Amino acid sequence: MPEVTETHRDKAYALLKADADRILKLIEVQIENLTMPQCPLYEEVLDTQMFGLSREIDFAVRLNLINENEGKALLENLERQLNRLHEAAQNSV
Repeated sequence: MPEVTETHRDKAYALLKADADRILKLIEVQIENLTMPQCPLYEEVLDTQMFGLSREIDFAVRLNLINENEGKALLENLERQLNRLHEAAQNSV
């Protein structure tokens, strides 16, 4: 199997980061326009999206495209941002 290059690693991380950003944007739009954070639909979308991203990250780690710490940091950063959005939505009600 060929060696994974830095370019592949950078591209893999950039794609995962873009997916995390897309999830954040999706949840922002949902909070602003559609439903409140207590809504089961909101929770279902969030759970599904986070699970999908975690599987993507796991796959990239297993392929040695990113290291485990980078993957964990990406998820933790997204969770922090989502928590801030949730708190802001709760405080605006």
